[in-house]
Amino acid sequence: MSRFSLRSPNSPFAPVITGCVYFAAASFTVSISRFEGGLAFIWIANAFLMAELLTTRMSYWPRAVFACALASAVATALFGIGPVAALPMAFINVSESLIVAAICRYFLKDDIVTGSVRPLVVFILALCGVADIVTGLAAASVASATTPVGFSASWLQWYAGHALGGLTCTPVVILLLQGEWSRWLRDTPRAVKIEALILLALFTLVTVHVFYWARYPMLFAPMLPLVLIAFRVGHVGAAASIVILAVIGGVATMSDTGPLMLIPLSTGERVLAFQFYLALSFLLSMPVAAELNGRRRLFQMLQESESRFRAIAEHSGDVVLNVNLAGVIEYASPSALEQMGCAPALLVGQGVTDLADARDREMVRAICQSALAHPGSVHQAEFRPLTALSDLDCCEMVSRAVVDERGQPVGVVSMIRDISRHKARQRALQQVAARDALTGADSRRAFLDKLDAEMLRAADGARSSLLLMDLDHFKSVNDRYGHGGGDRVLTGFVQAIQPELRDGDSIGRLGGEEFAILLVDCDRRAAAQLCDRLRQRLSAPIRVNDKDDAIAVTFSAGLVQLDGGSTRSAMLEAADRALYDAKHSGRNCLRQAA
Repeated sequence: MSRFSLRSPNSPFAPVITGCVYFAAASFTVSISRFEGGLAFIWIANAFLMAELLTTRMSYWPRAVFACALASAVATALFGIGPVAALPMAFINVSESLIVAAICRYFLKDDIVTGSVRPLVVFILALCGVADIVTGLAAASVASATTPVGFSASWLQWYAGHALGGLTCTPVVILLLQGEWSRWLRDTPRAVKIEALILLALFTLVTVHVFYWARYPMLFAPMLPLVLIAFRVGHVGAAASIVILAVIGGVATMSDTGPLMLIPLSTGERVLAFQFYLALSFLLSMPVAAELNGRRRLFQMLQESESRFRAIAEHSGDVVLNVNLAGVIEYASPSALEQMGCAPALLVGQGVTDLADARDREMVRAICQSALAHPGSVHQAEFRPLTALSDLDCCEMVSRAVVDERGQPVGVVSMIRDISRHKARQRALQQVAARDALTGADSRRAFLDKLDAEMLRAADGARSSLLLMDLDHFKSVNDRYGHGGGDRVLTGFVQAIQPELRDGDSIGRLGGEEFAILLVDCDRRAAAQLCDRLRQRLSAPIRVNDKDDAIAVTFSAGLVQLDGGSTRSAMLEAADRALYDAKHSGRNCLRQAA
């Protein structure tokens, strides 16, 4: 749908001009089309008011409606069905325009009704399906009470005249008010203008022939050049054609000339028949022009998008791939040579999964399928590239489906970037986070993760143990030697213990002077023996400062053998209770959990 800016007339003369134009249109149509003494068979004044409301901000509506209501009342009193009906008819006339404008503004917001098919359909339904039916009942009631024409005939005159007049004239006036005519004249290439003039001249000649010269009814003849103009020139050309057809055919029909004279009807009925013919011509040309206009905009957007895509793809450090529904690469950006060491032409025709290591191909395939299954969403995955293509360690692929005009996926566009350095930094940060910065032991989080893994092994029958340790009287060390001395004691404690641990064992600092040791495949008895060896290793004093001061360190310990049927929290609580017992049993000893 075509977006446009709403006008906001600020001049105090704007409502006056609006009212004058409405008065001129109303007076003209009433004067020439009240064939049976009732309502006018032609009514284009409301088309102007509807176009005015649809192209201006709502703040201007009250002034425009009041001016047009006054103009309608004067025109009805002077040229229409008389002063008695002037005010009711004025209210009914502006109500029709307000109903249409309100419905269109509600459903279309700020979309112009000539921009594409959907806004045009909303306008037609609002006018013919709601406004003219409702206001026609009120107008027929007034007309049947003040004229010799009956209710049914008055309703038909109102509905036909207003619906057909609104259909054919409102889009034309909207184009005029929005400056589409002048914009077309200013921006259209000269060759296109010449072609448009030739086609309009041909259409004029055909229309004159049909309504003035032809000996046979040939109302179908203008349809071919009308559709051709809609295709070649667009909605401006289609609107110009409707104006030409309305002027030539309308004058001929009201002058009792043309193919409609072959129909044994009254002049008013012939005018209605011509308006019906004009409305059909409008419904044939304007939707075609609107759809074509939308496709032109879509094609322009696609060209701009393609240009942006090419610029990004050809100058990006990431590899850009177009992958079809079968998972075959149809396009690879030039960066493939630098990133993967493979010329883009060699990648075209290959399966996108062939870029990944055999262990990750199924994941790459799943990402592409997910993108196709959920168009509009972005799907991301990390994979190890095929070593034959590059020496990259890890790549990231971001994929999104490409859809057609119906919203159906027709392929996938993927961007592949090297994240090897990122993954290396991530691993380094993980290693740093997994170590206690002071002692080099596992951090609390890392140790608990290892304990969780060992609990799973214990559930399968592995016999491992958890040793919870606390340095005895550590506060006195800090008080005497300061925190620097305490830090040296903690570091020396870990350094003394680590040589006794096997490859699968782990020591972690849980906080302060509290440590834990995870003994893999070590039952309660073997763990107790290890605790004794650790105590012997700590018999050597640990230096606490640069003055060669050294102290002997002892520890209290609580031991629990992991139970696969329990939880990590339960194991830690059991070891903590055993440690508590060791502290209250004189310290420098081991207690085992019950």
